[in-house]
Amino acid sequence: MRVLHTSDWHLGRSFHRASLLAAQEAFVDHLVETARDRCVDAVLVSGDVYDRAVPPLSAVELYDSALHRLAELGVPTVMISGNHDSARRLGVGAGLMVRAGIHLRTDPARCAEPVVFNDEHGAVAVYGLPYLEPALVREALGAGKAGHTAVLGAAMERVRADLDARPPGTRSIVLAHAFVAGGAPSDSERDITVGGVAAVPSGLFDGIDYVALGHLHGCQTISERIRYSGSPLAYSFSESEQSKGMWLVDLGAGDAFTAERIDCPVPRPLARIRGRVEELLADARYAPYEQAWLEATLTDPVRPHEPMARLAERFPHVLSLVFAPERSAEDPHTGYAERLKGRNDREIAEDFVAHVRGADPDACERAVLHGALDDVRADDTLNEVAG
Repeated sequence: MRVLHTSDWHLGRSFHRASLLAAQEAFVDHLVETARDRCVDAVLVSGDVYDRAVPPLSAVELYDSALHRLAELGVPTVMISGNHDSARRLGVGAGLMVRAGIHLRTDPARCAEPVVFNDEHGAVAVYGLPYLEPALVREALGAGKAGHTAVLGAAMERVRADLDARPPGTRSIVLAHAFVAGGAPSDSERDITVGGVAAVPSGLFDGIDYVALGHLHGCQTISERIRYSGSPLAYSFSESEQSKGMWLVDLGAGDAFTAERIDCPVPRPLARIRGRVEELLADARYAPYEQAWLEATLTDPVRPHEPMARLAERFPHVLSLVFAPERSAEDPHTGYAERLKGRNDREIAEDFVAHVRGADPDACERAVLHGALDDVRADDTLNEVAG
């Protein structure tokens, strides 16, 4: 059986102030053409179909077009909801869409109900695990603890129980939207940390023939059979060195397995440059970046006059300016944002307590801080679902 694994479309997202609609349309064209030309048996979409719970109309229309075109080809689609999606909205009409070969898995209670395909080697059971927000699904899944590892582990126990009841030799695929240990994150992914832990061990998926992951935006391999397709487009300048793609996976008889990377079209290259504004405007070595979407880090000791307008004369697609004046760490003008760079919410909160009181928080106080941050994030998720 041949599947095309993709994820993290983030339909409706823009790149800074630049619209990505045309680029996302080009990706859908590429997806449909690949499914047709490579004789794909099923398309797997591992979450974050949309960029937000209530997407713009243009995003909904593109999603609708993608599903119609795949259905017209006769290529089934298995799709799960991610942490950016509204699971309820994405799952509307799931029962009717099955008739067209569109299989939506947005309800955690259905994680052990596979879509079963058959080829000349037998059955392939495809399980869709939507994004599992621990605070919202812990009780429903019977997880012992409110953490990502606990709830995903409980879901996988259900998957294995169903798989064990199927005929011997049934091959298995699991779609999941999670941060699996060993993956490399980007700046454009929404933080899903709970209790100080975001990553789950890859061992949760032991015994599965292929695990099609979503959430991290880089196309990467955790192990031979556990892979992230990554996002089809770059959504932050931290992804400027990434090559975007999908995985074309073949499951043959028994343990036979191959995976081929399929590159996605690049609408415009991304680049980061750094230096003083006069240097960036005059130096010939920056000529290759004149048509790229650009992030410029200015190191001038004093903020230059109208730097964006000046840079745009040479780099018409400059989108982001970062100011990093050439100063020592002891310089009193070092900015607050610079001092916080690279620190997460938990570290900032703990440092604040230490700064105000003169002593680090103890273990109980850390637990209270972490719990409060988790509650705020869970409330945000609930508000998105309700909104």
